Amino acid sequence: MADAILVLNAGSSSLKFSLFEIDGGAPELVQRGQLEGLTTNTQFVARGADGATLAEHNWYRALGHDGAMTHLVEHLRASLAASTLRAVGHRVVHGGVRYSHPVRVDAAIVAYLETLVPLAPLHQPHNLAPIHALLARSPKLPQVACFDTSFHRAMPEVAQAFALPAAITDRGVRRYGFHGLSYEYVASVLPGIDAAAARGRTVVAHLGNGASMCAMQGGVSVASTMGFTAVDGLMMGTRTGALDPGVVLYLMDELGMDARAVEAMLYKESGLLGVSGVSSDMRTLLGSEDPRAKFAVELFCYRIGRELGSMAAALGGLDALVFTGGIGEHAAPVRARVVEAAGWLGLALDAAANAADGPCITGPGAARAWVVPTNEELMIARHTQALLLGSEP
Repeated sequence: MADAILVLNAGSSSLKFSLFEIDGGAPELVQRGQLEGLTTNTQFVARGADGATLAEHNWYRALGHDGAMTHLVEHLRASLAASTLRAVGHRVVHGGVRYSHPVRVDAAIVAYLETLVPLAPLHQPHNLAPIHALLARSPKLPQVACFDTSFHRAMPEVAQAFALPAAITDRGVRRYGFHGLSYEYVASVLPGIDAAAARGRTVVAHLGNGASMCAMQGGVSVASTMGFTAVDGLMMGTRTGALDPGVVLYLMDELGMDARAVEAMLYKESGLLGVSGVSSDMRTLLGSEDPRAKFAVELFCYRIGRELGSMAAALGGLDALVFTGGIGEHAAPVRARVVEAAGWLGLALDAAANAADGPCITGPGAARAWVVPTNEELMIARHTQALLLGSEP
């Protein structure tokens, strides 16, 4: 009977899962799926490693996080007939200043993670919900929290600091950086793709509905475009990215918006959706003739180019650029614009390779650009397995 690890990624209205077998070796995906529409019209689907549908259901009502967990547990009980669930790994957005590595959770650790909710109010509560549920349901089942902030704890202190009074920064107001599990995965596979880039100065662009960039020196994070929250840095699907704080004051003073209204605008009503007025989906925008859609794409690429310059400055140069995430892996026109605008950094686009999604999308030049699919779920499974075996710090 094989051992298995379950990986959970809980959001505000969805619960994604991946099931891995660890039968004496590296984690191997056997099943993945999600429950979505938890607050509206809940739907469930599970697929095998080959993408074939294994199970699906639609409740035509809101199931909520607790109901979703109940159904998932029942589904897995049937699926695990030939396996034994040994542990559950969770994606948790924020680990604060305390955690630079994954940790096996208990009630005390969860209580600390709850104190970080003000630092990530739109993510942290939902990430913790299934942990609470499983602690109550199966208290002896090992659970491991893997943090999106951990990878960036290696950044120099000057890269984490804001120019604010110490009384504020001492409360934990600093640049944390996010998407760390994605960056950690890319760093783990890059030596087998481009050894020189893995040793040298590489910028990884995680481009999706959430988007950020990370400057790595020898596979270690030295700078991130995201800061105190996951709304900073690059323009995103529905998030503003970097914004003059004076704009927030204007919204409050001149438009009478309260904190919650401002929060909704910054996180849910801006970015590609807000600029285009059409969609937050890059595929839709690239296929649209609407001038606003075209401008949204142009602005998105422009912001990446600006931040790429910043990341290269933090590294003192550039040896490689890596695209990952849904847009980074599949939107060839976006990659083309970014690489062509970065010719000054030694990048020269290979149009045919880019159209084929790489993996290398540049020709001869001082730097190279790659397309590397990310796998945050596998990274979580690896960490969870390592903690089970006692090999994680």
